[in-house]
Amino acid sequence: MKKMKFLSMLTIMGATFAGLAACGNSEGGSSSNSETINVVSREEGSGTRGAFIELFGVEEKNDAGEKVDLTTDKAIVTNSTSVMLTTVAGDQSAVGYASLGSLNDTVKVLKIDGAEATVDKIKSGDYKISRPFNIVTKDNINEAAQDFITFILSSDGQAVVQKSGYIPLDDTTAYQSSVDSGKVVISGSSSVTPVMEKLKEAYGKVNAKVEIEIQQSDSSTGIANTIDGTSDIGMASRELKDEETSKGISSTVIAMDGIAVIVNKDNKTDELTSDQIKAIFTGEISGWDKLSN
Repeated sequence: MKKMKFLSMLTIMGATFAGLAACGNSEGGSSSNSETINVVSREEGSGTRGAFIELFGVEEKNDAGEKVDLTTDKAIVTNSTSVMLTTVAGDQSAVGYASLGSLNDTVKVLKIDGAEATVDKIKSGDYKISRPFNIVTKDNINEAAQDFITFILSSDGQAVVQKSGYIPLDDTTAYQSSVDSGKVVISGSSSVTPVMEKLKEAYGKVNAKVEIEIQQSDSSTGIANTIDGTSDIGMASRELKDEETSKGISSTVIAMDGIAVIVNKDNKTDELTSDQIKAIFTGEISGWDKLSN
């Protein structure tokens, strides 16, 4: 009887430890890089997605000459920069991308083709994955919107850009206010939004009577809002398309930004090549163990 009880206790203890081990794996995922790569992408309409697929060649032209996005249909789609960061931070098998200036310490940034994703490396040309941050306007914008743009492009505004971790414009002059009231509605890219919020805050200190409303969405929405007059200023993290400029809008560069390729902090991978990134996001490479540096 005592022997039976002892064996039963061992069985229960074994099941308990097995259950605890299984729970540990399900919460954090495997620390090895042998599992399936979980590709995380931005949504269609995102300027960051558009720039990413162009820069890494995750697109090609069809027979009609139209560009086709080749992002794998197995990708997890996120609708903002913050959701992208949260998704990758919570999944050890994930790989995604985000604005360099929007990064935080919850994710790990990979080297691309041997170069780190830093402002200095972008300036030197070593890190080639960069794109402009644009504001989009019509010709007949109101005086308050024009004054805010003047501030953004001034040495005062560009100091905010640089302090926020982006690459500022050269040859700027000091800001001088030309209005003392008004309202400006701005909408668009979730990548541009963080620096626009900082610019709004700084502008408010020198022109507190101008009300600025910022609506975060994506580049395509911000552009469409500018075209239809819903917004005074659109935010876009990509260049305008011909069909957009034909509707009476134009773009102005306010900063340069890098696109960082990011993984979970527990991922063992430190560096990938541009070709490997393309193969991962098109679904050609689907496992971390299939990569070789």
